[in-house]
Amino acid sequence: MASANTLSITDALVEYLRESGLEQSVLDVQIEEIWPQVMGKTISKLTRSIEVKDGMLIVHVNSAALKAQLFENRFELVRKLNEAVGAPAIKDCRILG
Repeated sequence: MASANTLSITDALVEYLRESGLEQSVLDVQIEEIWPQVMGKTISKLTRSIEVKDGMLIVHVNSAALKAQLFENRFELVRKLNEAVGAPAIKDCRILG
């Protein structure tokens, strides 16, 4: 039987990442990795690059039409990505052409 002070490995790792200041860096990498799954093949193909810096998602796209569409739906985009990683990793996004 586990004592009340026992943590699962997952909980211990999350606590360590939080206390060491590495949690946001891990979430940033997760956002970059899940972009194709969340956004789909078409948008992924038209995306030159994405990066996350200090809670800001920066997306570089090849299409003016896609840039406009993503900008218009940026709050939904932020919500979907945060939901996918299970944390409020993204606070805002910038779409660049």
